[in-house]
Amino acid sequence: MGFRFIRFSRIRLPSVVSPIDVAKRLVLGRPFRSDRLGETLLPKRLALPIFASDPLSSVAYATQEILLILTLGGLAYLHLTPIVAGGVVVLLAVVALSYRQVVQAYPSGGGSYEVVAENLGALPGLVVAAALLVDYVMTVAVSVAAGVDNIISAIPDLNPYRVAINIGFIVFLTAMNLRGVRESGRAFAIPTYGFIIGVFVLVAVGLGQTLLGHTPVAESAHYQIHAEQVGLSTAGVAFLLLRAFSSGCTALTGAEAISNGVPAFRKPKALNAARTMTAMGVIAIAMFSGVTALAMITKTRVVENTCDLIGFEGNCRTDAQKTVIAQISAAVFGGHSPAFYYLMVTTALILILAANTAYNGFPLLNSILAQRRYMPRQLHTRGDRLAFSNGIILLAVVAGGLIYAFNGSTTRLIQLYILGVFTSFTLCQTGMVRHWNKELRRAEGTSERLRIHRARLINAFGACFTGVVLVVVMITKFTHGAYLVVIAIPILVAVMWLIHRHYSSVRAELTIDPDDLETLPGRVHALVLVSGWHKATQRAVQFARATRPDTLTAVTVNVDDADTRQLAQDWDKYHVGIPLKVIESPYREITRPVLEEIKRQRKSRPRDVVSVFIPEYVVGRWWENLLHNQSSLRLKARLLFEPGVMVTSVPWQLHSSHARDMMRVEHSPGEIRRGITGGDASPVNAKSAGTP
Repeated sequence: MGFRFIRFSRIRLPSVVSPIDVAKRLVLGRPFRSDRLGETLLPKRLALPIFASDPLSSVAYATQEILLILTLGGLAYLHLTPIVAGGVVVLLAVVALSYRQVVQAYPSGGGSYEVVAENLGALPGLVVAAALLVDYVMTVAVSVAAGVDNIISAIPDLNPYRVAINIGFIVFLTAMNLRGVRESGRAFAIPTYGFIIGVFVLVAVGLGQTLLGHTPVAESAHYQIHAEQVGLSTAGVAFLLLRAFSSGCTALTGAEAISNGVPAFRKPKALNAARTMTAMGVIAIAMFSGVTALAMITKTRVVENTCDLIGFEGNCRTDAQKTVIAQISAAVFGGHSPAFYYLMVTTALILILAANTAYNGFPLLNSILAQRRYMPRQLHTRGDRLAFSNGIILLAVVAGGLIYAFNGSTTRLIQLYILGVFTSFTLCQTGMVRHWNKELRRAEGTSERLRIHRARLINAFGACFTGVVLVVVMITKFTHGAYLVVIAIPILVAVMWLIHRHYSSVRAELTIDPDDLETLPGRVHALVLVSGWHKATQRAVQFARATRPDTLTAVTVNVDDADTRQLAQDWDKYHVGIPLKVIESPYREITRPVLEEIKRQRKSRPRDVVSVFIPEYVVGRWWENLLHNQSSLRLKARLLFEPGVMVTSVPWQLHSSHARDMMRVEHSPGEIRRGITGGDASPVNAKSAGTP
């Protein structure tokens, strides 16, 4: 049996468009064809700012989080900062090396989820997926809040408008990502590279001044701190160190995003992604180490509440103190120099744009989950610009809600952070160990076996290291807000499992069994529901007759004797040609009498099918829907649950609908080619729905 392909030529857009469509085109641009997906693939220079902006931007607040925790014990414990930072650097290097192997072993883009689901099972895979989804949401909330903190550091008067500014940036990021990955990459590349250059210049100049004997000093260096915990025991110091380490591990957030985004790279995808991962690790380690060193050199102080600073002459406000990177920059460049404002602007921009890592990872992961029936199918479809629009919008809504709930406070939001990150890190590295065990059994040759042994050792060390960090993070952050994540992850897993079970049951229910084919219906009985004789009724009767059913009857419900008599007179006057059946309704109901009539027909002839045709008005104004079609909507909602009943809506377009008809096409002769039959479109437009 052959197939004929229809070729459609270009058509012009309608001349009448809605204000919503105009705004959509201004914000998003023109839609892309599906065959242009290859044009959106990324070179390494654009992939780095898109997928690595989160770990790179973490440099701006990771050191601050370490200092913030250590100062709880007083100034005497700040000398432990290099030890904590050294642990973070080692962990960052291990994670970067481990995910290089994930990228090369699983280039399809599933990242941690695919590794765990394939090697550890479906349930651990869902745990990782839930942890990553939580992490992506937190990435948006924390990154935007931290960026706004730096803006407020330069312009303190903006502090009362913190939440509004945060939400405004989320809306901006959402619009940019809805335009497409490649276009958002171009927009975000300049701030990212600008920040990298700015930090390296800051570190170089600051260290140079120190070597020349002109050591920069932060504005908070002379402040004393009112410690919350004084005279700590050995166990207390150890716990303080572990808590500071867990806070400093925010530098690792987003490190797995490249492994999830391999399909977005140009060919060779895995190689380009691995090189981008290496570049990200080297740059992040260098910047974090440099900023931490300058924080120690400049004697920068930072506390959660400025009331804890002895000698601080400003107002006591949470989140009102300048950030660590702002204090270092002011000490090195001067508080009012162009270099200071340059670094503050680029820092704020990259912190805000770091959320772009989540805007790429969250929709992509949801798409993979939707493809495997763990998320609604709508999250798998691409929008006008070939981006996963539904996932992008969902991420923006949830992150905006968190910003509002936590008043845009970075310190409060960050307590919910990184728990999900290390859950996925640990399970992913464990899954990779099992992956290499499988590969080892299939390996041939000494060199290949040595390569696999080396890779397994790296992943095993990474699994142990990140597992320890996960326990530390759980213990040190649980009472500070991490318990919310502990609650959220199981709930997400349960929701995904229930979605998958629903899709599986529906698929099983709809699967055709060759040994039990459903027999064809004996006959088709058509009913046309009418309330009066007019053009809409006439079209419904004509269309029902055109389907050639075995029997055709018009049915009306008598809720008003005068209207029913008028209909009967019109029926005879216009010689409709099909019988009109009047159903009495002493209680003036419409839906129940019709259902009872259909059930009587089905009961007497169970193998037959009843096809119900319902005339409907198509209107152009929202309020007109309140005035029309209410009875038909209620009736359809009930009929769709009746077995053996088909429901067909026969629309009649009122004049108001023409001004809003977005599908109307103006064309000249020959501009649209005919289809298979070569005939004109039927004047009857119908849409059908039913349950067999």
